[in-house]
Amino acid sequence: MAYLTEKLGPVAGFRAFAGAGKASAKAPAVTARSEARGIGRRRRAAGLGTFLYGLPLLGLFLLAWEIAPRLGWLNRIFFPPLSEVLVAWWDLLASGVLVDHIGISLQRAAIGFALGVVVAIPLGLLMGRYSLFEKVSDLLVQTLRNTSQFALLPVFILLLGIGEESKVAITFYSSVFFLLVNTISGVKSVDPLLIKAARAMGTSDFDLFRKVILPAAIPSIVAGARLAVKSSLFAVIGAEMLAAKSGLGFLIQNSQLMMETADMYAGILTLTVIGLTVNYLLVWFERWATAWKGQSENSLV
Repeated sequence: MAYLTEKLGPVAGFRAFAGAGKASAKAPAVTARSEARGIGRRRRAAGLGTFLYGLPLLGLFLLAWEIAPRLGWLNRIFFPPLSEVLVAWWDLLASGVLVDHIGISLQRAAIGFALGVVVAIPLGLLMGRYSLFEKVSDLLVQTLRNTSQFALLPVFILLLGIGEESKVAITFYSSVFFLLVNTISGVKSVDPLLIKAARAMGTSDFDLFRKVILPAAIPSIVAGARLAVKSSLFAVIGAEMLAAKSGLGFLIQNSQLMMETADMYAGILTLTVIGLTVNYLLVWFERWATAWKGQSENSLV
């Protein structure tokens, strides 16, 4: 300060000193923003790197699928080359048949999954937060959770018929427990100090759930959602194979019965692509929702 006053004069020296103070105060905020941008870039790079690393092995698998039937290692009647499957897939897509089946299956799975979210997340928050409520309801939840959804499919059909209601019901039943268990786990893993601090500031129960518990439990909930989506797709496909005249499950089953194996594998590939797409969308959502944690996620599983 004395040096600045001597060189620049009293007023100019004071302004220079104050400016230096302001710059030092702004430095942490600028550094934090820079670190956040750096973390975001590293997370995107890590995710892309994981995807790119897996491409060679996937390419080898697809190449083997093409070559093995052509060399006679596999019976091409039951396992046609990949190129024939892709041609069949394009024909189904161009005719509109595949689009119709995809739309019907996704609608059934989405309704069942949405109902599972509506039921499981609030129930999981309550069971994870209030131990007495968990003790009362846990036995019933565990009993239902350990009953196979496919074993209950005949029950759903008897009670709800062979229409849309039974397929939505089995999809809901397949997804709700993954979401419920992971929500309970996420709530119980919240740092107790966060809850005590919120309570000390007079936070209401509703705000505690909304501002503290739910954000902290999101990673676990999203992990449950990824399992639930896969389970709901499996369930709706199984239901369509047994009692339906539309949907991807019906397409796969009917193609198998008619020995149109290329169409059957085209339906299976479509399911795989849908599952991968939904999985990566949920991974992206998890990263977006938990960006405040400043943690890097390297896996796309």
